[in-house]
Amino acid sequence: MRVQSNVVLVPTLVKDAEGHVVYGLTKNDFVIDDDGTEQAVRLDESAEFEPASVVVAVQTGRRAWREYSRMRGIGPMLTPVFDQLRSRVALVEFDSHAHLVDSFSNDVTSVYESLKNLTPGDNGATIRDAVDFSVRLLEKEPADRQRVLLLVSENRDHGSHLTKTDDVVAAIGNSNTVIYALAFSPSLSQVLDTERGVNRDEAYWDAPPDIKGTLLMARNAMKKNITKAIAEMSGGEYELFTTRKGFEIRLVDFNNQLHSRYVLSFAPKEPHPGIHQIHVRLKQSLPQTTVVSRTSYWARGTIP
Repeated sequence: MRVQSNVVLVPTLVKDAEGHVVYGLTKNDFVIDDDGTEQAVRLDESAEFEPASVVVAVQTGRRAWREYSRMRGIGPMLTPVFDQLRSRVALVEFDSHAHLVDSFSNDVTSVYESLKNLTPGDNGATIRDAVDFSVRLLEKEPADRQRVLLLVSENRDHGSHLTKTDDVVAAIGNSNTVIYALAFSPSLSQVLDTERGVNRDEAYWDAPPDIKGTLLMARNAMKKNITKAIAEMSGGEYELFTTRKGFEIRLVDFNNQLHSRYVLSFAPKEPHPGIHQIHVRLKQSLPQTTVVSRTSYWARGTIP
């Protein structure tokens, strides 16, 4: 986050060994280190009741159309978001280009219908450009709202040319956006669908193993998972789904965590220009507890 004021926001999620949210902590339970230096922690206790602005960005390009059956429940499962007082949702679709399908609204009808009628896009998956596009939409929302991006995409970028990764990271910090990523692997889906016998257009019954898909998975594993990296940098969550049930479980987790974060902040004193590393921890470590928060921000130094 490029520091324009003297406050850095650090939304933080605390989970126990079973993945359940840990409630009831105070600012005295947390430690924030900025480049290794402990900071004075603040906690906004009213954040739980703040409305949220949520962008749902769904990939339609490349082989995303194969995942539509697994994503069928996404519309109705966003109901808890709409039910939150004054919350607003916008829908973005992207292939080689990102475009706004539904502007921010608290009306569920339009978003539901759009998500029910997803159509295949072209051969692009411009994840960086789509994230930048979505974050810029969120930046226009009032500052007193939580800003959240729900990204549904594969793990590798294909075709982004407008935005560099560093620029995306900076944009996320500037807007105080938390990103939840629900990811799919086109090659893994191909292998699993072939084994299930549902690839009628590309496989036949008793087909041999999909060697091409397996090799593609191995190659992809060697390349950077940009979706996971962006989510973790923002302090959000990353999950991979391979089935409709798995997708629905991840969406339930998203709804549960949307208003379960501790909104921590600190005021850096004369921060050096450039990137700063943030580390959030508990003063007294609880057994098998996980703390999830953003990992960095950008500072320009003292603003005249």
